[in-house]
Amino acid sequence: MQHFKFTYLLILFFVSFSISTVAQVVLDDQIIPLEEEDYHNLRTPYHTTLTFFLNLKEDNYDPKAAAQALNVSSEREKEAEKLAVQLKQIFDGNGVLIKFSEIPNEPDFLDTVFSNQAKFFFDTKKLPLVYLEKVNDEWKFSAFTVSQIDEMHKATYPYGTDRLLNVLPKMGNQVYLGLHFWQLAGLFLLILSLFVAHKLITFLLDKVFLYLVAKLGYAYVGEKYLLPVAKITSIYLILVLTTLFIKLLQLPVEVVSFVIKVLNAAKPLVITIVFYKIVDIVSLYFAKLAEKTESTLDDQLVPLIRKTLKAFVVIVGTLFVLKEGLEVDIVPFLTGLSIGGLAFALAAQDTIKNFFGSIMIFIDKPFQVGDWITSGDVDGTVEEVGFRSTRVRTFRNSVMYIPNGKIADATIDNHGLRQYRRFSTTLTITYDTPPELIEAFVEGLRKIVENHPNTRKDLYNVYFNNLSTYSQDIMFYIFFQVPTWQEELRCRQEILIQIVKLAKGLGVRFAFPTQTLHMENFPEKQSLVPGYPKDQAVYASKLQEFLVKELGKKDN
Repeated sequence: MQHFKFTYLLILFFVSFSISTVAQVVLDDQIIPLEEEDYHNLRTPYHTTLTFFLNLKEDNYDPKAAAQALNVSSEREKEAEKLAVQLKQIFDGNGVLIKFSEIPNEPDFLDTVFSNQAKFFFDTKKLPLVYLEKVNDEWKFSAFTVSQIDEMHKATYPYGTDRLLNVLPKMGNQVYLGLHFWQLAGLFLLILSLFVAHKLITFLLDKVFLYLVAKLGYAYVGEKYLLPVAKITSIYLILVLTTLFIKLLQLPVEVVSFVIKVLNAAKPLVITIVFYKIVDIVSLYFAKLAEKTESTLDDQLVPLIRKTLKAFVVIVGTLFVLKEGLEVDIVPFLTGLSIGGLAFALAAQDTIKNFFGSIMIFIDKPFQVGDWITSGDVDGTVEEVGFRSTRVRTFRNSVMYIPNGKIADATIDNHGLRQYRRFSTTLTITYDTPPELIEAFVEGLRKIVENHPNTRKDLYNVYFNNLSTYSQDIMFYIFFQVPTWQEELRCRQEILIQIVKLAKGLGVRFAFPTQTLHMENFPEKQSLVPGYPKDQAVYASKLQEFLVKELGKKDN
């Protein structure tokens, strides 16, 4: 970008070489007065302007005659010629084009646009303090304008650069390629200064700046984020230097006007790029803060903030480029936005609703990325939360995009926020199971829950609680303290395997919907009903054997 900028400036200067420096004033259709009295009188704004500018032309230099166009107080009469030259330099330095065809040629002219008085403004944007006013029967630069010449001159040539206006012409007035020798020398010095500044800034950034940043422990951040911002900032400094010194060369006003317009557009453009890069640094800082939180929604919020800030920077930067650089009146545009914004809001009300829905999601945080949620037909894991919609990966591995406006108004069941995961089932055993065995089986189930490392110990329910059509039912209601569904499934498997082993060890048979026909015992035929010991000690012994073998724990 820097090399492109230098190439562009060189081309710009080359174009300026081919332009004649006959005058700093644009004379429309070669309007040059033939009679001397036309530019030595102050009858109208037109004649006053001719008197001032034509008497300061290089081939018709008469500052005393030009000074007659100033309404100078008696205390500053001796400075009149100097003030006239300074005022001319103010016009030239600001690149103000004087178009004589647009200057009124009426002795009784009234300004009906700004003041409704006998005044004439040359350029209300660049030189709002410079205007002609009628004094008795003559048009002159106003006393107020004259009083502000010193301040305006310092503002046009700041930091003491105005002294160079007297030093540079002493280098020689020979004309080469349409420019004086001192102007060519000044162009050469300007290009050389910019080249040296470019090399110096590049050295300071690549060597000194990166070294200091690396010493502070931010080498990666400095090289990837801070260095680009610093380099673009250096371009802005070069633009400022160019703006300062291009005015000193007294180039043709058309060139100065064009160059200043380009530079004025380039400066807000560069500043916009700087802030665009700074957004990446701010986003990096927020990303580091988001990593310190347990919520994954913060991680999703950072890219959205980055995109929003960048869009804001681009919009504001574009407005400044239009207003400051291209001198486009953006007030009607902004006014039109209020009317067009209403039509846009009506046309995009669903989008706006979704946008505010996303804001409510980020504020309320009903879920975060990675949570399993259920809301109506939506059932899956949240993958991404955008400004318009939320992306959910279903358990069928398909992806659902749900508008945030709909989610903000919906009831959401967030399974991901569960501290405990419930496991509830009913263990059905056959009706021929004796009470003593049921008690031993229930006791063993409780021991399994208490012995498992991922079950909640302060709240679980294991009871023989129902007699159904085909079975005797035991409620098995417990909670797992695990973070994910996969962990929950693993714990379920471990618990169920222990239950099956316990049932096998105790001789408990699980029931299922069947019809059993019981027959009287036939001779030499054994009954289908198994025989159960009636001694409680037998079941207690089998339970203790299970606990020692499977759970590795003896019951005291």
